[in-house]
Amino acid sequence: MRFASLGSGSRGNATLIESGTTLVMLDCGFSVRETERRMALLGRSPQQLDAVLVTHEHGDHVRGVPALARKYRLPVWLTHGTWQMLRDPDLPAVQHFHGHHAFPINDLQVEPFTVPHDAREPCQFCFSDGARRLGVLTDTGRATPHILASLQGCDALLLECNHDAGMLADGPYSASLKQRVGGPLGHLSNDQAGEILSRLDHARLQHLVAAHLSDKNNRPELASNALAQVVGCSADWIAVAGQEAGLGWREIA
Repeated sequence: MRFASLGSGSRGNATLIESGTTLVMLDCGFSVRETERRMALLGRSPQQLDAVLVTHEHGDHVRGVPALARKYRLPVWLTHGTWQMLRDPDLPAVQHFHGHHAFPINDLQVEPFTVPHDAREPCQFCFSDGARRLGVLTDTGRATPHILASLQGCDALLLECNHDAGMLADGPYSASLKQRVGGPLGHLSNDQAGEILSRLDHARLQHLVAAHLSDKNNRPELASNALAQVVGCSADWIAVAGQEAGLGWREIA
């Protein structure tokens, strides 16, 4: 089982998860051409995808989903609430899931869990091949008991470190946008991500990735240091999924 990021940030998000002969994409915030280009850098193409899963309806996560699904005849999995916001009658195959019910996609078991975010019915995910688990948590404003329970025992974790609280407070955003980003339905700060990590059993973690970093309100070294302090490792062990370069394949043994 392995995973990679095509890019992570406010200008576009997409993650690949692969197990056996199964390849799925989580979100697609890039144009079809850009998605094709970024997948090629990872040695994959949209023709190989089995499905696209959607976390929520914000543009940096769904901007490219309809066009990609139409071009490559891909099934799109999303909650009813997200579908109501995204509704596109030309999507070739829409599959709905419930935020508290796991479901299979070929060799992968998909475990959605609901999160607090300013969207209609947002979810994040764990993915399993039966022996290993990858957790993905971005676009949430705070920790909940349900999130913590869902992410226990992961072998790899992709965790939002959107902003440094001080940089956000002193940064260029308007007061209303600062309140939204830093609020309980917004995005996780580095400190909040570290707090979540401290409440998880991370003994099995082979990979820890800081994701969805703001290019105006954060720096990679701040995110890496916040997570490294919790797990007691050097900061260079923490990977960062960037907006432009994404993240290369990471194997989960």
